[in-house]
Amino acid sequence: MTEPKDSDITLLLEGTYPFVRGGVSGWVHQMIRAFPQRRFAIVYLGAHREDLGEQRYELPSNVVHMECHFLLDPAPAGRVSARRGDTQAFDRVAQLHTQLQQPGACPVPDLGALVRDMLPGGRLQLEDFLHAERAWDQICEAYEQRCTDPSFVDYFWTVRNMHTPLWKLAHIANGLHGTRALHAVSTGYAGFLGALAHQLHGLPLIVSEHGIYTKERQIDLLGADWIRDNRNVFQKDPTITAHLRQLWMRFFQWLGRWSYQSADTVVALFEANRLRQIADGAPAGRTRMIPNGVPVHRLAPLRAQRPDAVPQVMCLIGRVVPIKDVKTFIRAARLVCDRLPGVQVWIAGPDEEHPDYAQACHALVRSLDLQDQLQFLGFQRMHDLLPRIGVNVLSSISEGLPLVLIEGFAAGVPAVATDVGACRQLIEGLTADDQALGHAGAVVPIADPAALADAIVPLLADPARWHAVSAAAVARVERHYTEEQMIDSYRQVYDHTLEATR
Repeated sequence: MTEPKDSDITLLLEGTYPFVRGGVSGWVHQMIRAFPQRRFAIVYLGAHREDLGEQRYELPSNVVHMECHFLLDPAPAGRVSARRGDTQAFDRVAQLHTQLQQPGACPVPDLGALVRDMLPGGRLQLEDFLHAERAWDQICEAYEQRCTDPSFVDYFWTVRNMHTPLWKLAHIANGLHGTRALHAVSTGYAGFLGALAHQLHGLPLIVSEHGIYTKERQIDLLGADWIRDNRNVFQKDPTITAHLRQLWMRFFQWLGRWSYQSADTVVALFEANRLRQIADGAPAGRTRMIPNGVPVHRLAPLRAQRPDAVPQVMCLIGRVVPIKDVKTFIRAARLVCDRLPGVQVWIAGPDEEHPDYAQACHALVRSLDLQDQLQFLGFQRMHDLLPRIGVNVLSSISEGLPLVLIEGFAAGVPAVATDVGACRQLIEGLTADDQALGHAGAVVPIADPAALADAIVPLLADPARWHAVSAAAVARVERHYTEEQMIDSYRQVYDHTLEATR
């Protein structure tokens, strides 16, 4: 393949395409294929090289370059020596951290100078951060002034692990010159990489989010067992998040603000998320909403493949990971099967991403005696799956605008989903005209198996109701969520961005 400089658009991707199937990865593949006249490069950011699975997508011919970087892999071991560190560089870091303590602060103008300090030959090398006496002093001062966790050791390693990937990102950004534009498909590390390259090379940056990255990381961090809380029983206040968790949350909030404020265009899938982006630091005038769209013309023939009777199958299509709350789906399945003994339950999605959680889900199935009714199918082709299911169920605790629901609508499959992201907008409609089309299923609270079951049973048990809801689903997707509408909107964004580079 050629170098990134030969590309029109460099996609900055964190933990997704082409090594994870479905969801955002499917959308990225769809977008690349939709613009065959554009040359794409891919910069993939992962955690550890050893965790990288096999490539799940064959790259389209208009992908002219791909490179992979692993932010948490340790540097090669070498001789460690004491370093003094550059005083001015460490002073700038101290000033930056002071600014970051202010609510809503995002000192983007300082980012360019800081990243140049972090490049080879700059004033602030990774070795300075790891081994200079000045770095040690700054960590100690911050711990004494702000940290409420009694363990200095855990604080020290948290700060180290949090900041070390930034030097790798700076080096990656330094090599991104020459491509005409950058498109980060999230904030986080990918968006921050875009902000660095924008600062270094003046490249235009597009940031688009399927969900709100900082919100999803916050959910992950609140439940992460690798973050220590060393407060004793007298120190713990259940209303106050442990300091080390707060550090990680603020870190990703800062990365998100830098991403938003460095971007020329910030895209959300639906209006509530666009407003959240503005609240999190995105300049309102640079934001816009572009809903996901699906190829209705390719999915519509699946309606004729469905049997005459309503398929007695409730199915969760998605990864077996905590954010999908598969356990609530399984508990709801037990309630549904008690009331409708003939129902089959499917979980269609990969389970290798979070092995411990997947194992716990399998154990829950056994404890609820659901082995005969519930199947873990692994990844499935949507064209094979959709004609065979009666209800598309989404039990997630966080979503954006789920493609899986829209694809189901195009095939005439109703949905029952939790009240997250744009699920209510998809199922009940947004505007008055949209709502007049009718409900395409039901919306239920998060983590409520009984409510989930109560919404599923009437759809599977009442054919007349099912067909009415199915018709509303088809009408909504054909009017508002077609692939053509989405591609046209992104064509405008790409054309405007690339025209400016001329």
